[in-house]
Amino acid sequence: MNFQKIFVAGHRGMVGSALIRKLTSSPNPPAQILTRTRDQLDLCNQAAVDDFFATEKPDCVLFAAAKVGGIHANATYPAEFGYQNTAMAMNSIHSAYRHGTERFLFLGSTCIYPRNAPQPIPEDSLLSSPLEQTNEAYALAKIMGLKLCQYYREQYGVMFHSAMPTNLYGPGDNYHSENSHVIPGLIRRFHEAKLGEADSVTVWGSGNPRREFLHVDDLATAVLHLITLADPPHWVNVGTGTDLRIADLAAKIASVVGFQGEIIQDTSKPDGTPVKRTNTELINSTGWHPSIDLDEGLKTTYADFIRNSETIRC
Repeated sequence: MNFQKIFVAGHRGMVGSALIRKLTSSPNPPAQILTRTRDQLDLCNQAAVDDFFATEKPDCVLFAAAKVGGIHANATYPAEFGYQNTAMAMNSIHSAYRHGTERFLFLGSTCIYPRNAPQPIPEDSLLSSPLEQTNEAYALAKIMGLKLCQYYREQYGVMFHSAMPTNLYGPGDNYHSENSHVIPGLIRRFHEAKLGEADSVTVWGSGNPRREFLHVDDLATAVLHLITLADPPHWVNVGTGTDLRIADLAAKIASVVGFQGEIIQDTSKPDGTPVKRTNTELINSTGWHPSIDLDEGLKTTYADFIRNSETIRC
């Protein structure tokens, strides 16, 4: 890694924190890792973003900043998800170009792909049919960021590109009781049910949808791999290429947590996309493969949850 000054946008989130861990522990870390909290730099403020890039002039940006959440949060706050994610991406990509950033890696999500995309999902299925309605605003914002990187690279010759990770989990996740993703949400609910000696835990949906999960440390390794490539794809899936039923995931998490009660599926709640698994042939062809098994990853994630349970958001 030859970059001297790397800006990690969103460094306090799960992905940003993993990137910081990997950067600082790498054999050849950058001379300077730039970070800014939201109070220090509002990425939705175009003037503030441009001033930051003009002053700091990072030669590499790892863009992990995002407003994120699960089905409930996306359905409840579509305006915030659409506006904030689009503004952050547009401001940062344009200012990086204006002020000479050599490499910009934009992180999105595989929710950018159509609801009925071929399975496993190839990169070229983007924009081929309608999106999943439950997270359309977030997906559209991430598509805009991906496409801007592509357009700036094609028009101006800058090395701006994107990575689209599958569902993530791991240390530093959001365990909010309503706005979390599936794994942290289930970890918290099964943990609280165990402490309360509850007889059952209710899980949203039928349990039949299939999902793929990637440990955030594997994603961080993939990102640092991608920024070493001389000619990376415009965008590339990052995942394991394997999936499982949500009902089976719930059973795994209950076992890890030690909850022995009944798991009830609430079929009145939405399932979201029926199947979602990424085709990882493209990134695998560049030499990257995941290394953290789901069973082991769930154990270490629950251990992290226990260590940090006093500081977890409600």
